[in-house]
Amino acid sequence: MAQFEVRLPKMGESVTEATITGWLKDVGDSIDIDEPLVEVATDKVDNELPSEVSGIVTKKLFEKDTVAQVGDVIAIIETDGDVETVGTEKVETDTVDV
Repeated sequence: MAQFEVRLPKMGESVTEATITGWLKDVGDSIDIDEPLVEVATDKVDNELPSEVSGIVTKKLFEKDTVAQVGDVIAIIETDGDVETVGTEKVETDTVDV
C-alpha cells in the first residue's frame, strides 16, 4: 500500500491560498482518478479539485472553512501498489558511453 499526498495546487499566478469550502469525500471513502475530492475557494475562483489517484481517503488534514496555502498537503489517499498519477509526464533519458 502506498500513500499519496494530495496538495493544494497553484490555481493562478497571484493565488497563494484557498479556503476549503467542502469535502466531497469522507475518510474511509473510495475515490477514483479524476473524481472530485474537495471544493476550494480563492479570491478569484471557486473550484472542485479532482483526485490524482484511485484509492481510499485515509486523512483530511484541513477542516471545512479553513485556509490552506498552495503546496500544503490537504489529504492522504491510500492506494494499492504504486501510485499512478494523471497529468504527469515520465521523461526517459538515454545514457551514452563516450
